[in-house]
Amino acid sequence: MERWDKINAVQKMQDYVETHLHEPITLKNLADAAGYSPWHAAKMFKELIGKTPFEYLRALRLSKAAMVLRDGGEKVVDVAFDFVFDTHEGFTRAFSKEFGISPKRYSKEKKPVKLFMPTRIRDYYLMIQKGELKMEKERKASTVFVQVVERPERKLILLRGIKATHYFEYCEEVGCDVWGILSSISEALYEPAGFWLPKHLIAEGTSQYVQGVEVPMDYQGEVPDGFDVITLPPCKMMIFQGEPYEDEKFGEAIEDLWKVMNEYDPKLYGFTYADEDGPRFQLEPQGFRGYIEGRPVRSLLK
Repeated sequence: MERWDKINAVQKMQDYVETHLHEPITLKNLADAAGYSPWHAAKMFKELIGKTPFEYLRALRLSKAAMVLRDGGEKVVDVAFDFVFDTHEGFTRAFSKEFGISPKRYSKEKKPVKLFMPTRIRDYYLMIQKGELKMEKERKASTVFVQVVERPERKLILLRGIKATHYFEYCEEVGCDVWGILSSISEALYEPAGFWLPKHLIAEGTSQYVQGVEVPMDYQGEVPDGFDVITLPPCKMMIFQGEPYEDEKFGEAIEDLWKVMNEYDPKLYGFTYADEDGPRFQLEPQGFRGYIEGRPVRSLLK
């Protein structure tokens, strides 16, 4: 079987799980979605994902349930049934085993836990094998939306790498599980992001590129083991947002936006880049909204 046939089959199973997460799912359902026998489907899934379909489904349901409990307002028993657990007790046992804390206690304390945030397998292989792809030399011009927003004084909870200057190097140094922990922090001001730190915020012997999440200055919650907390001053951020794109073309979307950012002159609109005022950041690439980055700026107007 060709490698990409296998990747596409597993992607179809992932898509089926995402669409039917709140319904009973059998191995036959996944096999039918992939177009293979249950035995072959399960074998391919474990080979590429590293979990059996059942392990994957349970970890994803528990993590999605944790996010509901994190945001509050739902009873544990209702969340359990919504994520297809037969009993409250069964859900509590599974949740406690997965995260080391009971769902009832987690809903009250909202301590950071390691959520399972799987990558689309097709996107993953496109990332690591980008060098094998022939990118188009000429692409149609795209529209980029630009706006300036105010960021208040805030804290950044971050996990530093060693020498990483971008996402791929960072994942090689610290792994790709950081996002799940960051996503569990309920007091976050914004979604988790990748950050390029200015020089004065880089600790000696650590990386320029980090992953983190911004929280209010009065944040009193738990800081995950190994993470640092730094204070970011108020600043203006120029946000660049590209057009929606097909998920598998995220690499082209990033390159297109970087080209616009490199050629963009903020002085035409009364601003100048101010990279020492705060970290430049990138949000998780999601095709439906377009690729998004932010860069600190200062107003030229006095």
